[in-house]
Parts: sequence; structure tokens; C-alpha cells
Amino acid sequence: MESFRTEIENPIVQKDIIELDRKIRLFREGKIDEEKFRSLRLARGVYGQRQPGVQMIRIKLPYGKTTGEQLKTICDVSEKYSTGKLHITTRQDIQIHYVSLDETPQLWADLEQEDITLREACGNTVRNVTASETAGVDPKEPFDVTPYADATFKYFLRNPICQEMGRKFKMAFSASEEDTALSYLHDLGFIPQLKTVDDKEIRGFKVLLGGGLGSQPRHADLITEFLPTDELIPFIEGVLRIFDRHGERSRRLKARMKFLINDIGIEEFLSLVKEEQKSLPYHTYPIDAQTYEASRVLPKHEVPVLAEPFSLAYEQWKLTNVLPQKQEGYVSVGAKVLLGDFSTKQARQLADLIKNYANNELRFTLRQNILIRDVQTEAVPFFYEELKKIGLADAGYDSFGDITACPGTDTCNLGIASSTGIARELEKVILNEFPQYLKNKDLTIKISGCMNACGQHNMAHIGFQGMSMKVGKTVFPALQVLLGGGTLGNGNGRFADKVIKIPSKRGPEALRILIKDFESFGEKEESFLDYYDRKGQIYFYDILKVLTETETLTEADQVDWGNEDAYKVAVGVGECAGVVIDLVATLLLEAREKLELSVEAFKEKRWSDSIYHTYAGMVNAAKAILLSEGKSTNSYANIIALFDETFTESEKIILEKTFAEITYQIKESEPSEAFAKKYFDDAANVFEAISNYREKEVTA
Repeated sequence: MESFRTEIENPIVQKDIIELDRKIRLFREGKIDEEKFRSLRLARGVYGQRQPGVQMIRIKLPYGKTTGEQLKTICDVSEKYSTGKLHITTRQDIQIHYVSLDETPQLWADLEQEDITLREACGNTVRNVTASETAGVDPKEPFDVTPYADATFKYFLRNPICQEMGRKFKMAFSASEEDTALSYLHDLGFIPQLKTVDDKEIRGFKVLLGGGLGSQPRHADLITEFLPTDELIPFIEGVLRIFDRHGERSRRLKARMKFLINDIGIEEFLSLVKEEQKSLPYHTYPIDAQTYEASRVLPKHEVPVLAEPFSLAYEQWKLTNVLPQKQEGYVSVGAKVLLGDFSTKQARQLADLIKNYANNELRFTLRQNILIRDVQTEAVPFFYEELKKIGLADAGYDSFGDITACPGTDTCNLGIASSTGIARELEKVILNEFPQYLKNKDLTIKISGCMNACGQHNMAHIGFQGMSMKVGKTVFPALQVLLGGGTLGNGNGRFADKVIKIPSKRGPEALRILIKDFESFGEKEESFLDYYDRKGQIYFYDILKVLTETETLTEADQVDWGNEDAYKVAVGVGECAGVVIDLVATLLLEAREKLELSVEAFKEKRWSDSIYHTYAGMVNAAKAILLSEGKSTNSYANIIALFDETFTESEKIILEKTFAEITYQIKESEPSEAFAKKYFDDAANVFEAISNYREKEVTA
């Protein structure tokens, strides 16, 4: 561990990594409960795999941005600790697999040399802040959302209000009204807007709240057409505080923001957010976008001049993979990455290419691809030849033939059927039988290995969800076919209908039936969504029903795509959102640790952070003692009310005021030094009273 202290300049990061190493050792020694340790490592990007004894590491890359140097550092880590393979996620992260738990602290330390973090890439936290990969170069954008996404990422990283929420929280920034970052299916989504006031142009965001996918998708509510940019951070913080306080914590499947809004209503939720404003550290938070924009300098490299290749492959690639930029004389080049999987050898060559001949920046995309930005127009033939050498020059970037899929049963604990295996087969069908669709960007196929929708299957035009089906005593891998989803733009979208369930091995035939029917009966210039609406859900059930026949199933149908053995249902414990820890001793220890963090923040004059650590410490202590009485709790607000009902009113525990009056000072007081000190003193008295009660109960 000494190397961490000497190699990492940032003391906060250094402390984080040392703490992870310490907790791993305590876990190995049996001094930390397994479930508690799971929560801790998830918040540090360390995720259990389907395969026992190894971990998946999620590397958090805000809005998918990566430099050549960072990409090479990621390669170093993958080759040293993993298998030399990289995976792009649908949230613009990079994942590596088969990593030893004991090596994760050093792996993290190696990444931090290039300012790359694992922090809060998993768990009940604010996940990676995503954005349109074209932000900053999009000809249709009102302004570049990059600095605003970046400020959001930095402000909430390690912020005490969002370390241990009931579930994960996702935010996205779209570049324009086309909404390519999918704002409508996020907990919070933002679309840039311009407004003129007194002849002055003001920047702001259209705000959407409460969207989500999963087994019960919900379209986000439009909150406002225009939130000024300097109110962005305070608004998000208010939303997060209310979610942290009122969000479900016991029933994981009901713990997302969308369920809280369904339960209390959007107006009540926003009313609570408004009540919270007094307690926020900032009522406005100006974001310096101008400095970022001024720092963007377009490259002027001497690029080898090549004649444009005289080939159909080049013309197809140029048509689908070269995107215009708002900067004259420059384009962006898309690299289609099959299922988001590529090697460190490819990544190293790519890093050299963008450093020497572009702007030393690429962005991993929401569709698991790579976008190289700021390429001089005359360099397009050269980039094609170089990408061809790397193996990243396939045409069809962001087209119908560019399928999105989660890892499914390859590595994920929750995977039910192979999403990557069927995705490869469907891409073969399109390439070999329907090549004309490689240039179609108005149709999407997305695949998930389970209902959690990491592959976003239920917002695609054609979606597939991994399932199982039982025929007699035999279990077969299956696919739920979903149709009619899509992004409509302007913050609007639609979710796909569940049409029919078929054996997985018949997935390619289902795609053939759908495409051929669309070609035969779709009207001229009719979109697939209009075609679907005109024909109706039952029509598509009828044309696909032939694939549900079970009498002709064979042993080969028992073997899922990409596998050699007969299918078995083997679903592990999901880690997508961590696990709530309900052990009294662990919670009391955790409460004490939060009070210690409060003291630390107070010494550093971070009054708001100190106050929130104090608040979390009190609530955790209250939860612990309630559990010792067999009381069930499902939210922080519920804990506060139930504590008074169980202990204060009965005078089992004597406090100067009710527990609610003490804790809710947090939303009634401005975050000053004086209040931070008083609030901590009140919490210390509460903690002492709870500890004394607990000691009497244990020794009685």
C-alpha cells in the first residue's frame, strides 16, 4: 500500500484506494460482513461476475470522453490485471473482466495516473453521467453540453448525498432536440435550449425527470422547458436529497426514482425539492463553459494525402461512418465496434491515430461504438485505410446492422439467455441477406439478457429480451420479441410492446419474417413505427406465431447461441444496485464512521458535506436500533417517523426533542459553520442515547 501514498498526488483519491485495500483485507479476515462489503466495493466499480472468484471492473468515463494517453493506460491495466479485452457499455463506460479482487486497489491506482476513476461506477450511487457523443461538434446543437455534463460529474463524485441511496441514479445530456442521449428514459435528462432576454442570449435546459427502463419502463415527465444553466447543479442536488430521503430501500425492485414519483406524484415530489432549497450549499452554481470552449483548438496535422479508394466498401463506409461537424473543414469518424468488444492491440493503435492525426480525443458511444472527432476533411481516406488496418473500418455505424447488446450470460449474474450470441447471428442475417439495411439509421435492434434492460431492448424498434421456456420437463433458452419502441426527439420516446416469446434459436428467422413483411407490405416512405402502428400488435403476433411451435424442437435448440452445452437456468444474485445491509452492529459501526466523516469535513470547512454526513449517521443509527426491535423500514423518512413512534413517544429513549425535529433541521437551516457544529452536537447526543439503549438491551 505504500506505493499508493507516493504515486497518487490527490489525497482524496489516495485515501479512497487505501480504504478499499483495508476493507478487502478485513473482508478476507472475516471481519466485515459479505453483504456490507459488496455494497462498498460496488461503489468503487468492482462488480461480481457470473464466474466465481473474479470481478468485473467498470471504468467510469464521463460522457465517454477519452484521450490517447488515457486509452493506453486502460490498455495497460487490462493487459496487466485482465485478459487484454475491453468492452464498451451502453453508458459510455469501459469494462474489463476476470480481475482478482485483491488486485483492484493497485489497478485503481494505476488508472488514476491518467485521472481515470472507478468511483461510483456501480452501486447505489450517481452512475456515469452520459451525453451525446456528438456534443461539441453537432451542427444542430444550440451549444456544447460537455462542460455542463463535466461539472455535474465532478460535483456529485464522492458527494455525501449520493453514496448510499436506495438505488442507482442516472443522468444524461443530449446535444440537441434529436435527443440522442435518450433523456426521456433517465432519472434526470437534459436537452439544451437558448432563450433571449433583453437582447441577451441565455443558456438553459429542458428538464425531464423520472424515466427508466427495466421490467416496468416509465417515460420521464417534462419538468420545465427552461432551467438556466446556473440553476442546474442546485436543482439536481435537491432532487437527489429527496430521492435519498424518501426512496424505497427494502424492496429493490421498487427502489428507483420512477416508483417514488408514481407513489407520491410529480407535484408532491417537486414540492419537496422546493422545500429543500434553503438547506442547499448553493442556490446558483455558475458553470464556466467559456473557458472549456476557448480551450478547444482544432488540429492542423500534416496528414498523408491519399486518393479516395475506388471501392463500394469505401463508399458505404463513407456514407454511414463519416459525420459532418459544425466546424468547417472537419468531420467525425465513427468506428463500428461489434457488440462493444475490442482488444487492447486495436485500442493502442487507435490511441496513436487520434493523437497524431486528430484532436487526441474520442468518445465511446451509447451504442457501444467509438467516435473520433475533429478529423480534417481531406484526411478521411487516410483514416479509412488506418482503421482498416486496425480492423475497425466496417460500414454501418449507428445503422440497423449495428446491434446493441448487454453481456448477458457471458459474464453477468442476472443473465438468463445469451444476448451477445443472438446479436452476432442477427448481424450476420442483416449483412448477408439484407445488406441494404446497413445504411438505414431509422431502425434499431437492441438486446438484453434479462428484464433489467441494460441492452435497452424495450425502447428499440425491434427488441429481444433473454428468457427461458419450459416444454415438458425440458428448459430451452428463449427470447421475448418486442416491437414498436423508439426515440422520437424533443424529449419524447415510446416503449416497445411485448409481442411474443420464441425459442432463442428461432431469433434469426423472426428477424427475417419482420424485415420481409415490412418490405412487402410497408407503404412507400412509411417508417417502421408507422407501419407497426398501422398493422397493430396482434398482426405481428400472428405472423410470428409459427415460431412458437414446440413439437419440432430438437436437442440443438437446447444449446443457446455461442454455447456448446445444453441450456440451464443459472441466475445469480444481481449486483446492479447493491444490497441493503440490515445488521444492527454493522449499521451502528457505519453510523459512527459517518459521524467521523462529518468531523473531517467540518475541519476542512465543507459545512454542507459535514451536515449531510451527520444526517446519514443519525438515520443509520436509528435504523440499526429499529431493526433490533424487529421493525421494518423502507426509506429514510420512514425510519425517522418510526423511531419517534417506537422510542421517543414511549420514552424508551429520551431525547431533548423528537427525532424528526432533530434530523429535519437539515432541510430548515442554511449550511453554515454554526449549524454544522450544532447539528453534529445534537447527533452525538442521539448516538449516545441509542448506544446506551442498545448496550442495556444486549446485556439484559
